Parts: sequence; C-alpha cells; structure tokens
Amino acid sequence: MANQALTALQYDATSLLIPHDADKDQESRLRRFADWLIETDRTWHEDPDLARYRDYLLDSGRVRGDGGGLAPSTVKAHVSTVRARYNDLLTDNDVRDALEVAARDALEAQGDPYGPADVEALVNRKLARLRNAVAPDKSGVAVTEAQDVADRKHIRLTADQAAALLRAPGTDTLRGLRDTALFAVMLATGIRAAEAAALEVDDLRQRLGGELALHVRRGKGDKARLVPYGAMDWVLVVVDAWLEAASIEIGAVFRGFYRGYTAVRKTELTTRAIQDILAAYPIALNGELVTLTPHDLRRTYAHLMYKAGVDLLSIQQNLGHADSKTTLGYIGALDAEARRAPAMIDFDLSELYHQKRLEDQVASHF
Repeated sequence: MANQALTALQYDATSLLIPHDADKDQESRLRRFADWLIETDRTWHEDPDLARYRDYLLDSGRVRGDGGGLAPSTVKAHVSTVRARYNDLLTDNDVRDALEVAARDALEAQGDPYGPADVEALVNRKLARLRNAVAPDKSGVAVTEAQDVADRKHIRLTADQAAALLRAPGTDTLRGLRDTALFAVMLATGIRAAEAAALEVDDLRQRLGGELALHVRRGKGDKARLVPYGAMDWVLVVVDAWLEAASIEIGAVFRGFYRGYTAVRKTELTTRAIQDILAAYPIALNGELVTLTPHDLRRTYAHLMYKAGVDLLSIQQNLGHADSKTTLGYIGALDAEARRAPAMIDFDLSELYHQKRLEDQVASHF
C-alpha cells in the first residue's frame, strides 16, 4: 500500500482511490471522481475540491440521452462515496508515510535545512486541508422530497401536440424528411435517443408473434427487444421516404449531413445530435415555447399508450424498463397482440405519396 500511495502522489491516483474490494456502485462513483480530477488537472491530495465536484455533478454532469445534470439524491450518493473513501485514506498509515516522503522531497527541493518537526508539520497541514476539502459542511447536497412534479419537468405531449411536432420539420427538404422520420419513430415506439441512433435498416421490419415490430438491438444494459408498431406502422412510410431520398439501403437509419444539408454522411447520429435536432423544433405549451428532450417523446409514448388502454405491463416491456422484473418473470413475455400500438397520432401522408407519384412520372419519361 505504501508504494501504491507514493505512486499515487506522483502520478495517477485512480488505483489508490478505488479499493480492490469496492462494489460495482463504489467503483463507478470513485472512477468518475478520479476521471474528473484528471480532466481538471487536479490530484487527489492537492486540490480535490469536493464542493466543486458536487456542483459539477449537479450542473455539468450529463446523463446520456437526457442532457441534464444528475439528480440531487444521486449526487449525494456520489459525494458520500468519495468522502467515505477519503476518510479511509486519511487514517491510513501507509498514506501518511507516502505524504511524509513527499514532504521531505519538497523541503529538500527548497534547499533549506529541515528536521522531523518540519516534515510532520507539513504533513499535518496537508491532512487538515484534505479533511476540510471533503468535510460534509463544505460539500453537502440538499435533497428536497417533492410530493408533486411540475409538468415542465416531465413533459407528456397530447396527441394533437405530438402531431404538431411531426408537422414542424416539413417533408419538402432532406433535412425535414429525416427529422420527421426520426420524431415519428421515437413517438411511435418510445425508444431512447441512443436506441434511435443505433437503428439500422434491417431493424425496421422485424416480427414478433406475427406483428410488425421494431428491433432495438442495443437497449439499456445491452438488452435487445422488439417493439410492435401496431396501428402506428404508418411511420414506416415516412421512414421509407427518408431512406429513399437519402439513398440509404443498409446501415444506420438516421444520419447527419455535410454542410448544406444536401449530402448525407455514412455514420449514425450521436445521442447529442438527436438532442440538438429536437431542440431545433420548440413547441408552444401553455403559452410559451418549450424545448423538448428525447425523454419527453418517450414519456409521451408511454402516456398516450396508457390513455389508449394498453396495459401497464405491456408498456413496460415495450420501453425496456427493468422495474417489476420479478412480476415479469412470473408472467413471462406478453404476446404481441396485447402490446401492439393503437392509432395514437394522425399524420397526413398525402404529400409524400404525391411527391412519390411525381417522381415516378418523371422517371417514366427517361
């Protein structure tokens, strides 16, 4: 441990901060803190600044697919884990020995005479500063228990509002066609932004119990699933129009553009790109323009499915949620008929059909 502590003082402290017997949650939280130290050019013993790390998690830490900071309760757990690890290190004799070696090296580098008392004073000062940096009163996290959640925090669009969002991009440009197809798939299946980004052409038309379904190949926790379209299978008309216009036959369904929005890239969209695309189409809610997140579309899917009479367990399976796993284990997978989506949102396909007829007429003259 002494050599490990000394190495950590000189180089990377990741191995020191993460004990060999750490459980999965501890390891994840401590690794995230160690990564933050490296990214901000800090060392675990010079400037850990747990209060600043707390603020980073609250304000700047990003959740994939959500685009926001971590919840206060989650930040509290992260900070508590880091603080507990520091308390262990600050009472470890090997760590103190390593600090003494570092203190002697620092005093020798200054070229001034020094004795054991000088080394001890320097180490004690270092330990005191570290204790202050991780003290609960300096880096506490206030967690407010909310009885109710404001509508703005968890947006669920009505069917009319969802249809308005689908109309917003238009289908007369390549960019508008892609964005319409993207929103349509997310609203009709409830998939996450990362799952939409990973979609490939072959995933669009799979079967579940004879039902046409969307294949989610990389769900949360690396779990694949199938989501029946049901009466929402009209979204495939929109997606097909996008694929044809973009000359996409295999590979990623949703892609970015080169400058000018006329040439399509070969690579899939990122989760952040999907967030930005959605943010480009704010909608009017309660008299103000509101920017939606991918998770708002996911909530909308769940809300509209439930209002349409689809049972809760079917919605849970379609969304790929891990809750009530014990109950699902007893019941088993529901058949596709119970999980098929009803006609929840209307979208006028006539313009797409008209454009297709014109293109076919033009092509017939050559």
